[in-house]
Amino acid sequence: MKRLLSFFICFGILLFWSSCRNDFEFSPSTGNLGFAKDTVYLDTVFTNIGSSTYNLKVYNRGDDDIVIPTIQLENGVNSFYRMNVDGGTGLEGAQEGKFFENIELLANDSLFIFIETTIDIETLSNSDTQFLYTDRILFDNGNNQQDVDLVTLVKDAVFIYPNRDATTGIVETLTFDVDGDGTPDETTLQGRFLEDDELTFTSEKPYVIYGYAGVDAGKTLTMEAGTRVHFHAESGIIVTNNGTLNINGGLSSDQDTLENEVILEGDRLEPLYTDIAGQWGTIWLFDGSVNNTINYATIKNATIGIIADGNQDAPTDKLTITNSQIYNTSSFGIRATGTSITAENLVINNCGQSSFAGIYGGKYNFTHCTIANYWNNSFRQFPALLLNDYVEDADGMTFTNDLTEAKFNNCIIYGNDNPEIFLDDRGPVFSYKFTNCLIRFDNNNLEGTGNYMFDDTDFYVENIFNVDPDFEDGFENLMRIGEDSGANGNAFSLMPSGNDILGNTRDTNAPDCGAYESITFED
Repeated sequence: MKRLLSFFICFGILLFWSSCRNDFEFSPSTGNLGFAKDTVYLDTVFTNIGSSTYNLKVYNRGDDDIVIPTIQLENGVNSFYRMNVDGGTGLEGAQEGKFFENIELLANDSLFIFIETTIDIETLSNSDTQFLYTDRILFDNGNNQQDVDLVTLVKDAVFIYPNRDATTGIVETLTFDVDGDGTPDETTLQGRFLEDDELTFTSEKPYVIYGYAGVDAGKTLTMEAGTRVHFHAESGIIVTNNGTLNINGGLSSDQDTLENEVILEGDRLEPLYTDIAGQWGTIWLFDGSVNNTINYATIKNATIGIIADGNQDAPTDKLTITNSQIYNTSSFGIRATGTSITAENLVINNCGQSSFAGIYGGKYNFTHCTIANYWNNSFRQFPALLLNDYVEDADGMTFTNDLTEAKFNNCIIYGNDNPEIFLDDRGPVFSYKFTNCLIRFDNNNLEGTGNYMFDDTDFYVENIFNVDPDFEDGFENLMRIGEDSGANGNAFSLMPSGNDILGNTRDTNAPDCGAYESITFED
């Protein structure tokens, strides 16, 4: 009986309390909404590619519950924007995502509006390669109307993508001679070979590649100065037997930046993705490709920057790379397998494994290169520089191949791990030499043993160990060196003396190690 009495008392109190509240009596908005921002900038998008989702927070800072009569896009059903109002429901019969009505907002509460866009630039302009598209979100109308601007930069682009079978939905894959037996092999790599009229990339429009763009036998893909190439996830470039890649970037006119370089990166243009590794696949210089050259290029945010395979004894090196940068790769900056590479003024940094891995032998000559690794996104298993002369198959069998030459002259080999070089040989020929390099190697257990006899001038000459290179900011890929760098004045002079990666003339008598001549950093 007492429990029943208590129940009725509590129930009566609840009825009394609810009869005194007016929480569910909503008044029309009076134009006093608050907004987290007065303009929503949706970052640059390519034509016909959807943007990320952006949000706008809307506040009711008053003490009354209100209803917002309408929330709509000023351009109505023709707007390229679409939105979702915090779970609100579009007006029946109207195009969903363009118009909402009677949105309730409690006192001192807020709601989110989520905004996306997909824009066809051809409907905006027939001549411009980029266009600023704008609209407004309108809250209410008449004297109570408030608005927030929407702004997006849209870029036109050249799109390269594989064909898809209309009936089966199967995406085209590349077929080429994989094993060198002269017979085409069907691969699982989605993509297609470039047509002859697609083999020259220019700076007129950016290029967006889906899948792998292939360079077929006897063909040459040329990228002119200022070219911008954007890769979708799991995409890249593959250069097959007797194919060639030539990237011909350049300096800007003031020789202080690389504005005229060729840039290869992912297709997500939002600032959030600026330095995220692993957004796309790789540039794959397949076994049999020839005379590949890269000059003034930045390759960033790939899984592996460059894969170079085979042909170490070819009369011309598989790859000559100069005045270039490779950053933010989730695996290797360059993975070279039994091949030949010449590099000068090359910078590699922030790689999930090694910045440069020369595996299964090969022939390598690196001069005035900065091979650094300040990766801090996960555990890194390998050092900045890895050399070996073997591979192991799935059955544990070991196969060796001669490392006929590995010369590193006037280089910086450094990072946030220790040591930053690893030399692992199992075959009869393992030829390497470090001359006038700044190297991080501070390991008493290894120093003086095996391949780390630093007093042996057959392998090590005039190197400096464990002195701070004074990078501007290695974790942010700012790899210029300051006046306090251990690399200053410690390179040997080359004739002619040449320039650094920015075109600055190197000191004739005492140049600096690495790709950059030192500067005085501003506070």
